[in-house]
Amino acid sequence: MSLPDPSAVTPKVLGVDDFALRRGQHYGTVLVDCETGAPLELLPGRDSQTLADWLAAHPGVEVVCRDRSGAYAEGVRLGAPGATQVADRFHLWQNIAKAVERCVIRHRGCLRATEPGAPDSDTANLQSQQEEPAGRFAQRARLHHAKVQELLDQGHSIRGIARGLGCGQKTVQRYARAATWQDIVDGKWKGPRPSKLDPFKPYLQRRWESGCTNALQLHREIIALGYPGAYGQVRAYFEQRRFTPEPIAPTPPTVRQITGWLTRHPDTLSEDDRPRLKAVLEQCPALCAAAGHVRAFGDVVTKLKGQLLPEWIAAVRADDLPGLTSFANGLQSDLDAVTAGLTTTWNSGPVEGRGNHIKMIKRQMFGRVSLALLRKRVLLTAVRH
Repeated sequence: MSLPDPSAVTPKVLGVDDFALRRGQHYGTVLVDCETGAPLELLPGRDSQTLADWLAAHPGVEVVCRDRSGAYAEGVRLGAPGATQVADRFHLWQNIAKAVERCVIRHRGCLRATEPGAPDSDTANLQSQQEEPAGRFAQRARLHHAKVQELLDQGHSIRGIARGLGCGQKTVQRYARAATWQDIVDGKWKGPRPSKLDPFKPYLQRRWESGCTNALQLHREIIALGYPGAYGQVRAYFEQRRFTPEPIAPTPPTVRQITGWLTRHPDTLSEDDRPRLKAVLEQCPALCAAAGHVRAFGDVVTKLKGQLLPEWIAAVRADDLPGLTSFANGLQSDLDAVTAGLTTTWNSGPVEGRGNHIKMIKRQMFGRVSLALLRKRVLLTAVRH
């Protein structure tokens, strides 16, 4: 505590954010030079007057990067009225994610029966006969089969191919003997393999429909007809017919799942999530409109097209979507800062990183630290450029 504070100059680009001394009870404000990443000051509280007083005592700040806090916006307006306020893009995306969640909650009635219907057994069997196998195993089998066949044509031995590909000889033999790669995945993507009971199933079907449901008696009858299998297979066949369970109804997606689908880039959705999201959007036109607005806003954020923001706000207001309309109104009230955040390269990244540094120092002291000691340690242990 007796060490002097490091010398610091008034920055041109200032980053402002809050941090917790005791979460939920006591907070402070950290000020960071966004050009160098160096911490400048830790202020008590997170009210507008404290920030305004510091800015008035340190004239020369030209740009202030902040979150969507109204208190910090007011503090900058009072302490540095000539500075350009920049709303951070990360916090903007957090805000729209919360708005989308509120919109999804208001349309929970559309979430029922939105799962893609599961095909019945006959349709599934027909599709399995007509469609090509898909998935990671099928793709791997196709590539390995082509590679093994190519190496065999070049005159390589099974052992040499196995050594070169780093797999077992039996695996290479299986690919070498298969005429096509579909033969490799035959048992993994189609239905169950043929059994010894298949030729006798029509007879068992007729006897079952005629009223004979005694599996032991039917087993004796097909034994006389040449069935070489055991009684257990016949019993299992009839048990499946007696106790065919009803298909389990798919669980509708949760609000959190749909919010995640809508706020993530479409290219990052998994193969399972895409049809589920499509079913939701087809069932609920309001969420389909919300998805369009979210993607348009994502394009504005990632490509820094802040000049298109008024047009986006007008489109959201026209659809009058719950949650999103409130978010658009909030952007309108803070339009200059939001536009600056979506057109310039300045952001609150250095401030967020310094927040992690503060948490680390607090953990080193088991959370028992005064603001004065925390301030001194942050200022003295920060890497300065």
